[in-house]
Amino acid sequence: MKTIIIGGGIMGLAAAWGLTRDGNHIELFEQGPLPNPLGSSVDQHRLIRHPYGDYVGYARMIDHAFAAWDLLWSDLGAKHYAPTGMLALTGNGETWAERSARTLAAIGKPMEELDLAELPRRFPQLSATGVERAFWTASGGVLFAQDIVAGLARHLARQPAVTLRPGTRVRSVDLDRAHIVTDTGTEHQADCIVVSAGAWVNRLLPATKGRLVPSRQVVVYFDIPDSDRALWAKGPMIIDKAGDVGLYLVPPAAGRGLKVGDHDFSRSGDPDGPREAAPSDVAPLLARCHDLLRGYDKWRIEQLKVCFYTVTEDERFVVEKLGRQGWVMSPCSGHGFKFGALMGLELARTIANERDPTQHARWAAGLEGALAT
Repeated sequence: MKTIIIGGGIMGLAAAWGLTRDGNHIELFEQGPLPNPLGSSVDQHRLIRHPYGDYVGYARMIDHAFAAWDLLWSDLGAKHYAPTGMLALTGNGETWAERSARTLAAIGKPMEELDLAELPRRFPQLSATGVERAFWTASGGVLFAQDIVAGLARHLARQPAVTLRPGTRVRSVDLDRAHIVTDTGTEHQADCIVVSAGAWVNRLLPATKGRLVPSRQVVVYFDIPDSDRALWAKGPMIIDKAGDVGLYLVPPAAGRGLKVGDHDFSRSGDPDGPREAAPSDVAPLLARCHDLLRGYDKWRIEQLKVCFYTVTEDERFVVEKLGRQGWVMSPCSGHGFKFGALMGLELARTIANERDPTQHARWAAGLEGALAT
């Protein structure tokens, strides 16, 4: 069987990886280079963690995600991951950490609630201003996203059954006939098409407009004193919902940068537009950093990076069959990368084994148990 994949981010590459493992032929089209620096997948790192609020389906899925990453590390011959553990902080009436702890306890993965008086001693990087409850879990860590995407692209380029077409924009898609036309007018035919075009998906599939919304997000990389860097390099990932923003912090594991972002969605922006940002774009985020992080006055902004999420109203993933021979693959909403290997592997299995596409869509949305083998 031959499958055309449109989009060379983590989802498209992981789907190609999964399909190739099942003996399929792949033709993958990416509008930019591989990796594409404008793609949502291409950044220093992403987080993987069990806490998921009330979303028990995704909390259960994390163990399967880790298993899929282990399979990928084996194929790549390298492990692009560092364990850090996770600290979840809440205040200001927010209950996300408490709900996460309750959900995880129900599936046998309890989080530890920390005494607030102990918090600054255990994590001297924090001032804990505004924090009302704190929870810790030793599971989870940092996925080195750029290394993963680049490694996958190199791995696929070595496979005889894979044809990679970077710098090739697709103009139109027919999901009933598994047929595409590129911007140069070249036509390509397959048995199946997977559209994993990220923030550009609506341009190929107008029917997804309004449901899959591009969202311009700004993250901050900090230049920090060496003494702080040494401390943070051994520190945890943090999700803080104690202020006016939903802050997340990625520690500088394995020599990478220290990154802070805001999970609140802009639900606006053009992925082909300018990518410049100013500190005023993230003023509430910087204010929360000042309150939460000890020594922050000595930190300096190293880079403001603009990336694009593709978000749904309920933050659930969309992996659904469209037309007679097509799939749309949009597991994003700012939390999809951690499931990249798993999403690609399972979509490949569903396509190859003709599993029920409705069940697959519900599974990807975190609404269904494990898929049939």
